[in-house]
Amino acid sequence: MTPQSNFMVLAPIAADRIDALRNLLASMNREPGVVDPQNALVPFGELETLHYGRILILDDQTLNDITAYGLPRVNYPTYLAFLGDFDGPPEAFFAELAQRAGDGLKHIFSHCVDFNPDGNLLDWMKARNVSAATIYVNWIGRTVQQVGEEAALHDALVSYVQQNAAALTGMPPTKAHDALKQYVRSEQQAGRLTLTPPQATPLGWWIGNLIHLLGVPLLLLLLTPFLLVYSPFFLIQLRRHEKSDPEIAPRIDPVHAHQLAMLEDHDVTNQFSAMGAIKPGLFRRWLLTFLLWVINYTTRHIYNHGRLARVSSIHFARWVFLDDKKRLLFASNYDGSLESYMDDFINKVGFGLNVVFGNGIGYPTTNWLILDGAKDEQKFKYVLRRHELPTEVWYNAHPGLTAYDQQRNTLIREGIEKESLTNTEAQQWLRLI
Repeated sequence: MTPQSNFMVLAPIAADRIDALRNLLASMNREPGVVDPQNALVPFGELETLHYGRILILDDQTLNDITAYGLPRVNYPTYLAFLGDFDGPPEAFFAELAQRAGDGLKHIFSHCVDFNPDGNLLDWMKARNVSAATIYVNWIGRTVQQVGEEAALHDALVSYVQQNAAALTGMPPTKAHDALKQYVRSEQQAGRLTLTPPQATPLGWWIGNLIHLLGVPLLLLLLTPFLLVYSPFFLIQLRRHEKSDPEIAPRIDPVHAHQLAMLEDHDVTNQFSAMGAIKPGLFRRWLLTFLLWVINYTTRHIYNHGRLARVSSIHFARWVFLDDKKRLLFASNYDGSLESYMDDFINKVGFGLNVVFGNGIGYPTTNWLILDGAKDEQKFKYVLRRHELPTEVWYNAHPGLTAYDQQRNTLIREGIEKESLTNTEAQQWLRLI
């Protein structure tokens, strides 16, 4: 198995170069929201292990919200963020990235205040690579190569079944399975189909994952006496904050909404980027740090095969602290429209939204951390859309393929690679095609 990795290069932009950078990033697109995979700056399509990539300007339009707490506005830098999700170790990916897109990245990063074009690009990016607090991967181990090969297998089988429908219809399911297996073998021998066996799981990753799997519960067990003692004080603090925290949920600005809409729904999969300030004080900061640490355990060891809790439409997602944990960035790649995406979360895991985003300034009021909040649907959607950022450049290596499609194609491959199936198994397998 080849595990997935991620990166996020973050650097402040020179104030007088923000507009020039926006124009440069726009030149990487065929049209707003649609990147040219072979653009001259970062030819994403040549990066064979990259699932998703995005470049965006973190220009927070909600900085005045902190004044609702009687605190002055903080003018954080406007950042450039370059992030992606890929297969294999970071070292190999960064080396390939610098080789294939070095000049283009230097052009992009030249708009940042601390970039030296004569310096070492690779070292500069690594030094500014910000780790995420929580990472979600829909299916750990499913590589870009696997997705492409299994999609080609599905398409070939669909075409073969359509062309041979009369003969296949009259066969018992097990015989039809055998016929399709024979067809795939002949296509493989002719070089028209490839099904590459998975690589061995790296030993270092396996050991690190096992240590994490066992270490986090052990640490929580050791902390249990402290947590039990602290719990009544925690509940008092929590309710005091929940009763006093202001809601900030005005209607979304039509211009901002239009700008976001222009970048969406060009494919079955969309991108989402949002950022905002964490509610002031150590209580909220430490609470969110702890919660994301626990959630990261679940996404790493439990929700890693097709679902984030009950939501199955997300391919990759991350939560990243910024500015000494005073702000949070959330970025995801998901199937369907934003409206359906928000509804999916509200209806299925509203409590999960509350425990994380409820610690952000302006979020609809929660009760006991998990109740209400996102259930106030209209306010929640106003808050989320208001904090959303335009993603200037977004690359998807799997256009036209939803998370469901990828899982279906994997099941089809598994059926092809089995020597035999029972009649019931063969019937169920044939329904996938």
